[in-house]
Amino acid sequence: MAKVSVFNMEGAQVGEMELNDAVFGVEVNEHLVHMAVVQQLANKRQGTQSAKTRSEVSGGGRKPWRQKGTGHARQGSTRAPQWTGGGVVFAPKPRDYSFKLNKKEKRAALKSVLTSRVNENKLIVVDGFKFDEIKTKKFATVMNNLKVAKALVVLNDGDKNAAMSAKNIPTVKTAYTNTINVYDILKYDTLVVAKEAVAKIEEVYA
Repeated sequence: MAKVSVFNMEGAQVGEMELNDAVFGVEVNEHLVHMAVVQQLANKRQGTQSAKTRSEVSGGGRKPWRQKGTGHARQGSTRAPQWTGGGVVFAPKPRDYSFKLNKKEKRAALKSVLTSRVNENKLIVVDGFKFDEIKTKKFATVMNNLKVAKALVVLNDGDKNAAMSAKNIPTVKTAYTNTINVYDILKYDTLVVAKEAVAKIEEVYA
C-alpha cells in the first residue's frame, strides 16, 4: 500500500496514512482515461449549431436562364451552394453528441487518474477543512500553506463553508466525493483531498 503524508491547514505534517491499492494503486489504463475525458466533453456540448441547406433558404424557385445557348454554365437555382446567398452544403443541424461509457469503464478510468496522481506525488491529504465562517482569504492562505496553486479540492459533505470560501478563487475548484470526475482531476495540477473524503472514496470505489 502506498503511504502519503497528512497535513493540517497550516501546511505542517501531522501524520501519515495508507492508501487502498484497489483505488490508488491500480494499473493506469490511458485508453479508458482518454475515453472518459472525450465522453465528458462530448456530453457537455450543446449541439445547437444550425445552418440552412439549399431547400431551406428563401428564393431560387425559378431557373435563372435557359439550359442551353447562353454561354453560361447551366444553372437550376439561384440558391444553389455556389451562389451568393445560397444554401450550405452538408449544413450542420442540431444533434446530440453524447455517448455512454460502461459503469465499470468509468470506475476504472477514475481509479487510473487517482493512481496517476499518487504516482506523480500530486496528491495532498489534509486532515480537515474547518471553517467557522465563509472567508476566501482564509482558504487562499490554506492553499499557500500547502504550496498549491491550481488545485481540485475534494471536501467532506459537511464542509459547506470551505466550499463557499473557495468559490472566488479562479485557480481552485471544489468537489465532493460523489462529484469527482476524470476531467477535473486531470485539469488541475494538484489533487487536495480531505482525510475523511479519502476514506469515503475508498469505500465507494474499492
